[in-house]
Amino acid sequence: MYDIITVGSATVDVFVHTVTDATKITSVKREHDVCFPIGGKILIDKLTFDTGGAGTNTAVAFSRLGLKTGWIGKLGDDANSKHVLDVMNMERVRFLGSHGKGNTGYSVIIVGLLNDRTILTHKGINDSLTRTNVTFPKLKTRWYYFGSMMGASFNTLCSLAMHAKLNSIPYAFNPSTYLAKQGYKILSPIIDGCEVLVLNKEEAQLLTHTTHVAKMLEILQRRANTVVITDGKNGAFAFDGHERLRLFTRAVRVVETTGAGDAFASGVVYAVSRGKPLSEAMKTGLAESESVIQHIGAKNNLLRKSQLHKNIKHIRVEAF
Repeated sequence: MYDIITVGSATVDVFVHTVTDATKITSVKREHDVCFPIGGKILIDKLTFDTGGAGTNTAVAFSRLGLKTGWIGKLGDDANSKHVLDVMNMERVRFLGSHGKGNTGYSVIIVGLLNDRTILTHKGINDSLTRTNVTFPKLKTRWYYFGSMMGASFNTLCSLAMHAKLNSIPYAFNPSTYLAKQGYKILSPIIDGCEVLVLNKEEAQLLTHTTHVAKMLEILQRRANTVVITDGKNGAFAFDGHERLRLFTRAVRVVETTGAGDAFASGVVYAVSRGKPLSEAMKTGLAESESVIQHIGAKNNLLRKSQLHKNIKHIRVEAF
């Protein structure tokens, strides 16, 4: 019996550090754009390799917090797939997915851009997880965590949500912007009956067609038991039908932000699955994401259970 099984993508991530006058950052309306000269050769100052993807990031987060964790995803037959599996084994995460012909996902992440990053990503075999790749009768777990998946993998995600509901297994869902753009109707098989829905403000706007946070929470909470909406430096907001809470961020040194959303969501879901109050769940999410953004890589500084108490101290959560 697993404490939690995550379902989602896997990638190998290469972080590209470049310090050069050839790189220009321009502003167009409210957006900042990165410009590289066409035909030029730009020196890379440093390369850092890691693994990523919502399925593996959250699986490692839960495992480090002491949960017996499985991960369902699709791996290929290349060297990078073996590397991902080696990392999962090292982190005590059991692979419950499938192998196929092809390459695992791959991302090139350009860092050092106004304390942010730009990601070039190749989905690889991540979108080809079919229902036949999952051994449903052997899935014994107390919770599921569903990350964002596309193509055939999204249909499998819907099947797993139905399986969870039929077996009274609570699950969490953290969609992406490209899923949210498809609208509530497409995502309803997963959102409806979801125990914990974690998404950012842009995704919530796409699903609710309103810009008012309290209204977003109200609309989504009719479908999911607990809704948490993140809003960057403005913190996060949550509603479980009883409490409306706001989480306030703290000033920390930002090195690189990849994996911050996965870290936050896994912290929230961990606390809720352990029966903790919603306020503590939000604090746990922030502590995880703060730790991740102060280092390179989505997994490197995910917290251990013994570190939680110290890291959630002095985090501010208020009713609103």
